[in-house]
Amino acid sequence: MIAFENIIDFLSLKEANVRYVVLGTILLSIASSVIGCFALLRKRALIVDSISHSILPGVCMGFMISGTKDPLFLLGGAMLTGWLSIYFIDIITRYSKIKADTAIGLNLSVFFAVGILLLTIIQNSGNPNQSGLSDFLFGKAATMVESDLYTFGGMALLVISGVVLFYKQFVLVSFDMNFAKTIGLNIKFYEFILSILTVMAVAIGIQTVGVVLMAAMLITPAATARYWTDNLNKMLVIAALIGALSGIAGAFVSYSYENMPTGPWIVIVFSVIAMLSMVFAPKKGIVSKWLRQKRNSHKMMEDNILKAFYRLGEKEGDFYKKRTVEDLMNLRKFERNKLLTGLKWLSAENTIVHINNTYVLSKKGKAIGERIVKIHRLWELYLKIYLRVADDHVHDDAETIEHIITPELELLLEKQLDYPTEDPHHQKIPYSK
Repeated sequence: MIAFENIIDFLSLKEANVRYVVLGTILLSIASSVIGCFALLRKRALIVDSISHSILPGVCMGFMISGTKDPLFLLGGAMLTGWLSIYFIDIITRYSKIKADTAIGLNLSVFFAVGILLLTIIQNSGNPNQSGLSDFLFGKAATMVESDLYTFGGMALLVISGVVLFYKQFVLVSFDMNFAKTIGLNIKFYEFILSILTVMAVAIGIQTVGVVLMAAMLITPAATARYWTDNLNKMLVIAALIGALSGIAGAFVSYSYENMPTGPWIVIVFSVIAMLSMVFAPKKGIVSKWLRQKRNSHKMMEDNILKAFYRLGEKEGDFYKKRTVEDLMNLRKFERNKLLTGLKWLSAENTIVHINNTYVLSKKGKAIGERIVKIHRLWELYLKIYLRVADDHVHDDAETIEHIITPELELLLEKQLDYPTEDPHHQKIPYSK
C-alpha cells in the first residue's frame, strides 16, 4: 500500500530531484501530446515511430562530437537525424516506386541499426562520460537534473508556443490542403515547421520514455482524445491533460517504488486511459455504440409493429380493431419473441392498449404508424422519379430509410414530390388532417 504521507511528500515537490522529474515529465508529455494530435490527424503516426528510432544515431553523434552528455549537443544531433529521416522518406516515396509504409520501415530499421552500431562503438571507446547514454533507448526520467529541466522544458515550451503561433495554418494544412493552396498559403513552409516541431517533441521526449516508446508518447494521448471529441481545440486540451496526468502518475509510481522506471509507467497510464476511453467514451466508445445500436433496433421494431397495425387498419377500414399476435405475424414476418417484447414496449408508451390476448392501436400509435407508412411510400416514389429505380426494387430501400427521415426532411420530400397521393404501387399516401 502507498502511505498517505508518501502522496503528500510527492505532491509538495520538496525534493529537488522530484521537482525536476515531475515538472519535466509534465512539460514533455504536454508537448508530445499536443503535436501528436496533428501527426494523428495527418495520418503520420508511422512517421513518428520512424523519427523516434532515427534519433538514436543523432544522439550518439552528438556525444561523439562533444565527448560529454551535453543536452544541447545531444538534442542538436537528435533533431538533425530526425529531420533527415523525414526527408529521406519523402525522397524515397517521390522518386521511386516504393510506397510510404515500406519507405518508413526501411528508414526506421536503417537509422536504428546505425544508432545501435554507434552506441556500441561509444561503449567500447573507454570514454568515462558514456555512462547512462544507453538510457536513451528506454528513457530514464529519474536522472533528470536542473540543467536538463531548463533545456528540455524550454524546448517543450517552444514546441507548445509554435503550435499556438501557427495554429490556424496547421489546421489548414491538416484538414483542407486545397483551400490552403487557393488562398496562397505556403504549404511546404508550414509542413516544414510542423515536421520540425514534431522532431523537437520526439527529441526532448527520449529523456523520459526513450527511443522505443516515444511514438506511443505522441500518438496515444491524441488517439484517446479523439474518442472524446470531434473539435480540434478540445482535442488538444484533452490530449494535453491526459499527457500531464500520465506524466504525474508515472513520476509518482517511480517515486513510490524502487526500480520502477518513469517512462514506461507514463505509457502504461495513458494506455489504460486509452483502453477505458475505447470502451466508455460517450459517443465513440464500444458501450455507447452498443447502446445506440440497441436503441435503434428498439425503435425499428416499434416502428415496424405500428406500421403493421396501420396497414391492417388501412386494409380492413378499421384502425382501432382488436388485433392478435397472429394477425400481425400473418401480415409481416416477425420473430414471435421479439414481437411480444415490442408489444410490451409499445403498451408501456401508450401507443397500443393490451386487452386480454389482443392489442388495440391508440390515437398516438395510429399517428406514428401513419407517418411511417407515409415516409415509406414517399421514398418509394422519390426513388422511382429521381433515381429511375424499378417499382419492384424500391421497397427494401424504403424499409430502411423510413426509420431515419427527420420531420424536416419529410417536409422537403413532400414539397419536392408536390404532395403526391399515390406511391409507385398505387397505394394511398396518407396525410394527417
